[in-house]
Amino acid sequence: MKNNLSFMIIIAVVAMFSSCKKFLDLKPEDQLLEEQVFSSKQNIDAAMNGLYVRISANNLYGETLTLTVPEVMAQRFNVNPQHDMARYATHAYTDGVVANRMANIWSSAYSVVLGVNVFMDRLNQSPGLLSTKADSLYRGEALAMRAMLHFDMLRLFGPMYLSADSTAKSIPYCKQSDVSVQPFLAANEVMSHIAGDLRAAELLLENDKAMEAGRKYKFNYYAVKALQARVNLYRGNKPEALEAAKVIIDNDSKFPWSSPSNILVERINPDLIFSSEIILGVYNSELYERFQKLFSGDLADRNILAPLEARLISTFESNTSDLRGHGPNQLWRRPGTKSYMTFFKHVDIDDKGRAYRNTIALLRKSEMYYIAAECEPDKVKGIEYLSTVRLNRNIAALAPTLTDAQFKTEIQKEYVKEFFGEGQLFFYFKRNNVTSIPAGTVAIGNTSMTPVKYIVPIPQAEISNRNESDK
Repeated sequence: MKNNLSFMIIIAVVAMFSSCKKFLDLKPEDQLLEEQVFSSKQNIDAAMNGLYVRISANNLYGETLTLTVPEVMAQRFNVNPQHDMARYATHAYTDGVVANRMANIWSSAYSVVLGVNVFMDRLNQSPGLLSTKADSLYRGEALAMRAMLHFDMLRLFGPMYLSADSTAKSIPYCKQSDVSVQPFLAANEVMSHIAGDLRAAELLLENDKAMEAGRKYKFNYYAVKALQARVNLYRGNKPEALEAAKVIIDNDSKFPWSSPSNILVERINPDLIFSSEIILGVYNSELYERFQKLFSGDLADRNILAPLEARLISTFESNTSDLRGHGPNQLWRRPGTKSYMTFFKHVDIDDKGRAYRNTIALLRKSEMYYIAAECEPDKVKGIEYLSTVRLNRNIAALAPTLTDAQFKTEIQKEYVKEFFGEGQLFFYFKRNNVTSIPAGTVAIGNTSMTPVKYIVPIPQAEISNRNESDK
């Protein structure tokens, strides 16, 4: 890797650490003096918070990997040809603007991975500052964060894992705390590293089951189990995926279902993100600013991300009772200035002190029920899992007599309804190699999908800055 790329990553990590209350006093401009970070427990706390701030930024989970890029790629919206995301909707990954954005996702994710590795390395060199319990919590969080970042880079830039060759070369897995080139690994090797980090995190967070104050929405024990469920399903290990998902299901009361009154009755501060069900989330202080620029009904048609109304009604099967659907208080409403419905999930609320304000969900309880439904050998019980979510979304349970094909279709319908603005639908399609998905630009009809559309090319800078033996 050439020096210029190394310098860029170092600067990114410096920015990450220095962004949090400026506790890092940078001296020579070209050096990362991370040894100053861990002079006290307070600075360790700030460093961990800095990692969360970094993944919550707009260029990662605060917008790009949740609200926009994978959602547009999944044909969620009727994107105007003049919209600056129109090329994402057509999967034009070699387009200059699109390629640059994808490269930014890659470099941003790996700069946080480097920060995580530096954090853990400095913990090793700073004994005695934390209690045993706190040390385990921080190490568990860091490992889980590293695993999630690699997993999402694999899902975005990696091969069609189940439907093609899982041994195909994919992405690097970085565990070093220095800026050194790491080899591209086979996708199944990357998965093994992800699983290993999650197993280690689970052991470190074993005593985190009470989710004490300040632990909700973070990489706590249950977030690790939920991520294990998602990862194992993606790699085709249904028994382990089911086992992990059932840890959440068996602790259902820790993540209570959202009450219909939170949506249908509460008009001033509706909980449109179903916050009580969130297992892992990020806090983006710019969330409502992003909402205004992406989804607001005040935007011109060419600048808004919104679906065709007929497509939206079809998605929710003309059911106005669904809490996720369209109605006066639900997630989709028709502003006075529009002839179609727009996305209200992240509209700001009056009470600025609500704990869920500015939050974007990364893992939620409903997904664990979907995973259990897909992985449960007993189809009748699987249908019950799926029906549990439906009943808590204010729609009817499914008949226990569904055929296998019907059941699979119902699972896909639920993914389409449930995860608007959370970036998961595209990866559901990719995992299942869905070759025809609902098109965003027509009320009825599909868009054909191929591996070329599902696999984002590795950024050219990452390839160019390697020796031939490293490629």
